[in-house]
Amino acid sequence: MRVVIVRREAKVAFSMDVYADNLVSELKALCPEWKIIEIAPKPWSKDLENLWHSGNPLRKYYERFFNHPRTVSNLEADIFHIIDHTNGHIAYWLKKMGKPVIITCHDLVQYVYPEILKNQSRFPAFSLATWEYSVKGITVADHTIAVSTNTAQDITNYLNINPKKITVVPNGVESQFRQLAAEIVENWRQQYIGSPTEICILNVGSTHQRKNIITILKVVKAIADQGLAVRLWKIGDDFTLEQKQFIRDQSLDKHITFLGKPDREALIRFYNAADVMLAPSLYEGFGLTILEAMACGTPVITSNVSSLPEVAGDGAILVNPTDIEAITQHIFHLQKDFAYRQNLINQGLTKAKIFTWQQNAEDMARLYKEIIFNLKIENRS
Repeated sequence: MRVVIVRREAKVAFSMDVYADNLVSELKALCPEWKIIEIAPKPWSKDLENLWHSGNPLRKYYERFFNHPRTVSNLEADIFHIIDHTNGHIAYWLKKMGKPVIITCHDLVQYVYPEILKNQSRFPAFSLATWEYSVKGITVADHTIAVSTNTAQDITNYLNINPKKITVVPNGVESQFRQLAAEIVENWRQQYIGSPTEICILNVGSTHQRKNIITILKVVKAIADQGLAVRLWKIGDDFTLEQKQFIRDQSLDKHITFLGKPDREALIRFYNAADVMLAPSLYEGFGLTILEAMACGTPVITSNVSSLPEVAGDGAILVNPTDIEAITQHIFHLQKDFAYRQNLINQGLTKAKIFTWQQNAEDMARLYKEIIFNLKIENRS
């Protein structure tokens, strides 16, 4: 079988790199006789301008909406897999040429929170329009992969797709995310805390409005107001201007350590060293970071909305994402009750083991075969 994996631009969407890298790696191990071809557009982002000519502000749109789709559609394969719904517009080109195509949809957050583009684009309305044009490529694809049941429901609701044309294939957790030796963890922790008694809260990811960072900051303040030592380790994107203003107004600077984007091994050590992972997102298509935390033996408190309950299950504490008092009390309970804490850790470790990239690839390979077979039957009839 010949499979074309249509990737995002390299190093622009880290989560998409994780998805594509693991899918391709596991497919090659599972089906060594298959020919798997990966293709990504030429870089256009500011940090990659030196890799391509600069000076033309339209080069992004030329590459993304014309040159790259044309290049992909000129390839030959038994099936084309677009691994990110924001490249769904390529399906228009492929279907015009009668080529089999599936798309993985990770979330439809811009439908739920269109305001997310306000601080990400100079022209939010235009960005939303191009995003919607791309995403609606799902409507012409032969099949859609949803990373969660919640995302599958969103696809049906917002794009009016027949549920029979959607298959849920969850993401996996990389095996590198694991529990480390206590000595390693303690030595690492000591480098990033102010006192041995600090409660270390970890958050990993972006600072978009849907990530509900303001609730995390309010929890830190609530703990500090009780005279307890507390520290927030923030990994990922830097705080927004609004969040920074809240930090200044509430004098929280001394309680917060921004760690940027550490390498994989450092991230694993931060997961292990934290007392709790707090992820009160208002919306997630999947929520991979909570699984990474659970795989590292870190207690997790997350939201009881969107995809998070189906991913976390009983491996995390599920809360109303805006209930500051409830979240604070759960953190205190984890600190005071060792048996309760250890039980949650064990449940998290068990839950995380369910989600593997090997299983993801097995499900995907089976789906490829089914789609190709069904299309052959349709073409004969």
